[in-house]
Amino acid sequence: MARVLVAERIAPSALDLLREAGHDVDVRLGASPADLLEAVAGAQALIIRSATRVTTEVLEAGRDLVVVGRAGVGLDNVDLAAAARLGVTVVNAPLSNVLSAAEHTVALILAQARNIPQAHAALVAGRWERARWEGIELAGKTLGIVGLGQVGRLVAERTAAFEMLTVAHDPYVTVEQARELGIDLVDLPDLMARSDFVTVHAARTPETVGLIGAEMLAAAKPGVRIVNVARGGLVDEGALAEALRSGQAAGAALDVFEGEPIEESPLFGLPGVVVTPHLGASTTEAQQRAGVTIAEQVNAALGGRSEPSAP
Repeated sequence: MARVLVAERIAPSALDLLREAGHDVDVRLGASPADLLEAVAGAQALIIRSATRVTTEVLEAGRDLVVVGRAGVGLDNVDLAAAARLGVTVVNAPLSNVLSAAEHTVALILAQARNIPQAHAALVAGRWERARWEGIELAGKTLGIVGLGQVGRLVAERTAAFEMLTVAHDPYVTVEQARELGIDLVDLPDLMARSDFVTVHAARTPETVGLIGAEMLAAAKPGVRIVNVARGGLVDEGALAEALRSGQAAGAALDVFEGEPIEESPLFGLPGVVVTPHLGASTTEAQQRAGVTIAEQVNAALGGRSEPSAP
C-alpha cells in the first residue's frame, strides 16, 4: 500500500480507483507551499492540477516519491529536470480536456465577435446599449491557428461550420498534413498579416513565451482579435494592451494568464476584452476523464508498470 497525496480537487471516481487499489489517499486541498513540503514527506505519489508548483524543493522533500501525476495536459508547473534527476516518474492526461478546450475557444471567439459579456453587464446594470455593442459575423473571416495539435484541429473543424477560412502555423506539421485538413500552412508573420482572429494552441516553452508580442502584433492585420486558451505567457499581455489602445487590435479573449491566479492585468477594463479564469478544462466531462486517467497512471506507476501517455 502506498500513500497518495492529492493536492488539488479531482473527480471522486478517481479517488475511488486509488482506494480500490489499496492505497492510502491523503487529500490536502489548498495547502500552502510550506504545508506541501511537510505533507509530501513520506508520500509515494503526488497528484496535482495546474495550481500546485512541484519545484525541486518539493521533489527533494518527497524523498519517497515514485510518481507525480498532473490531472491535465501541461507540465509547466513541474520541474521535469529535477524529477528525472531524482528518479521520479511524471505522468499527465494529455487527451483529457482537448474537447473542452476547443469548445471554450469557440465560445470565446463568439463572445469576442458579438461582445456578449459586455452587453450582458451593461443590460443588467440598467443600460440598453444596443448600438455600442454592435458585433461582427464570423462567416468569411480568416482564423489563424497557432499550433495545429489536437485542440487546434478541433477548433478548425468547429469554426468551419461558421464558414471561416483557416490558416495555421505549426513547425511540427507538414504542408501535406495541413492540406489534408483543408488548412493552409504558413509562417507566423504571414498568419498574423492574413488573420481576422488568431487563436493560440501551443505548449509553453522558452521558445513560445511571448510568441505573440509587440513585433507580431505590429505585423498583424489591423483590427485583429487575439484568443488564448492554451497557456499564460504565450501572449504578451502588456503588448496586447498597447495594441488594443492604439486600435491595431480590435479585441482579445483570454482564458490564461502569466502567474495565475491573478487579480490584475493590463487587459482588465479595456472595452474589447473578454476574460475567463482558466476555464478551458473546467467541464464535468474533462475533469472526470483527467481524474480517472491520472488515477490509472498513478496506480500503474506504483505497481511498476509504465503507461504510454507518460512524458
